[in-house]
Amino acid sequence: MSARSLIRAARPLRTLPIALSRTAVGPCPVALARVAPGPLALTHRTFTSTPPARSKDATWQSRGIVKYSELKPETESPSGDITIIDVREPNEVAQGIIPSAVNVPLSQFQTAFSGSGGDFERQFAFRRPEYDDKVVFYCRSGKRSQQALEFAQKNGWWNVRNYEGSWLDWVQQEEARGQASKIKEDDD
Repeated sequence: MSARSLIRAARPLRTLPIALSRTAVGPCPVALARVAPGPLALTHRTFTSTPPARSKDATWQSRGIVKYSELKPETESPSGDITIIDVREPNEVAQGIIPSAVNVPLSQFQTAFSGSGGDFERQFAFRRPEYDDKVVFYCRSGKRSQQALEFAQKNGWWNVRNYEGSWLDWVQQEEARGQASKIKEDDD
C-alpha cells in the first residue's frame, strides 16, 4: 500500500443522510459512506442506543384502584394492552387464577422487577412488562398486590394499578354473576 493510499484511508469519513426507521431498540444507525470532497456539506448523525422519549399518558393510571367491572371485560376478550399479574404463591394459584392473568409470586417479585430481571421470560413464561406498559396487580385480598405495586413504582414502572378486592372479590363477583344468570334462565 502506497503512502498516498494510507493518507486517503486515514481521512475521516463523511456520512450520507438516510431515512431513519424505528426498531424495537430505537432508531436505526446511519450508514457511513465515503463522499468526494467538495462544497457539499453533509450533516453527521452519531449512533445512539437510546430509544426516542415517549410522552407519559397517565390517564389510565390516574383512575386508581381497579374494580371487577373494569377488569372483567379485559379477561373475557384480552386486548394485549394490559398485563394482569397475580402475586400469590404457586400453592394459592392452584386454587384458581383470573383468566388471562400470569403469575409472579411476591417471594420472587423483587428479583423479577429490579435491574434486568434476570431471565424473566424463561422463569415466568411471559415477557416482562416495559416500564410504561399497563399492569394490574392482584393477590388474595389486595395487600400483597399493593406491596408489589409500590415496589414496581419505586423501580420505574409508573403505569400500574391494584385490583384491591383481588381474588376474594373476583370469586364473589363471579359467583354472584353465575347466580344471576341461573335466575334469568329459570325465568325463561
